[in-house]
Amino acid sequence: MATTKQSEAAKKNIKKAQAKWQAMSPREHARAQPEGRARAKTGTKGRGKYYRIVVRPKEEFVTFRYHDVGQPGHAQRLAGKRSSGSWDDVAWLISKDDAHVENGELVADTPEMQGILDKIGPAIYLKGDIFQGHPRRNVPEREKPTPAQQRARMENIRKAQEARRKQGL
Repeated sequence: MATTKQSEAAKKNIKKAQAKWQAMSPREHARAQPEGRARAKTGTKGRGKYYRIVVRPKEEFVTFRYHDVGQPGHAQRLAGKRSSGSWDDVAWLISKDDAHVENGELVADTPEMQGILDKIGPAIYLKGDIFQGHPRRNVPEREKPTPAQQRARMENIRKAQEARRKQGL
């Protein structure tokens, strides 16, 4: 059993701790906890309506914007703006109604989603509803036009010339 001196010291210590705790900001409260008090990150629990396919790390971007692609509620593109001002894909959100997981990969159930998955490459499972996709390489402007762009341009010119020849006949 505690002596009166011990119980008085305990009460005093409790009052000190309460005063210190009340003086802290919520961020300081969280940092004072050894395990932290952060909420679960989006998509890590696997209970959402979408699969998230991360294409590029979000640290490369300063601003983000969602775009509905195709029919509303089926696929969304998360675009990010770099500090240089250029925009690029950060992630894609695909409705769970339009795709399913098979052997650790995301498999499309509709042709529209198959087109998106073909562009992003194989979506490999990470955790929860989050998958890792493969982006196309970001080609710097000084390297453009690429050989593929030059070929496509020449082909388009040939098609246009052929169409004009057919019209003239």
